[in-house]
Amino acid sequence: MQPVNAFLRRVPEWAVWVAGALPLALLVFDTFNGGLGVDPVRDIEHRLGRTALYFLIATLAATPIRKLLRINATHLRRAIGLLSFSYACLHITAWMVFDMGLLWPQMLKDVIKRPYLIFGMAAFVILLLLALTSNRFSIRRLGIRWQQIHKLIYPAAVLASLHWLWALKLWTGWPLFCAGAILLLLSLRLPRVMGGIKKYI
Repeated sequence: MQPVNAFLRRVPEWAVWVAGALPLALLVFDTFNGGLGVDPVRDIEHRLGRTALYFLIATLAATPIRKLLRINATHLRRAIGLLSFSYACLHITAWMVFDMGLLWPQMLKDVIKRPYLIFGMAAFVILLLLALTSNRFSIRRLGIRWQQIHKLIYPAAVLASLHWLWALKLWTGWPLFCAGAILLLLSLRLPRVMGGIKKYI
């Protein structure tokens, strides 16, 4: 995998951000060219939320890919994680502005009435914490606690997946596949699982 790793080492973070902006650019294009469905607000919210989850899954995949396939893209993980947070911000902003009209009492009532929103909000708070500490100053300041804090990405991924599944009330198809991918990536963190797979590679 040396050629692949050599290529990845030359990929700058800004290139990840440019590539990560493509889903947003496509969404903007579809918004102004009638490419959304019969419920444009719903489509905007869902597409932003799904993209946030996809980047979150990609962040989780970096370590297992390095350990199993010896493909090292961990230096790009920070940018991918921040892209996930950025799309999560856009997702929640779209809900607050387009769906709730910035009516704070109505937002609170909606959260209480729809429990899946609690999962989404909890996942967002965790991603906010991870984003705020994704810098060299925080790494130096927090020391070993930094790694402990950033393991919160695991429950954040589970909460985000449950938020999507519960919102759709559909436990089949692509949402269920994404939830399964998250569970698989989390299980690969277990030494026994990782060691068992390595025996066959």
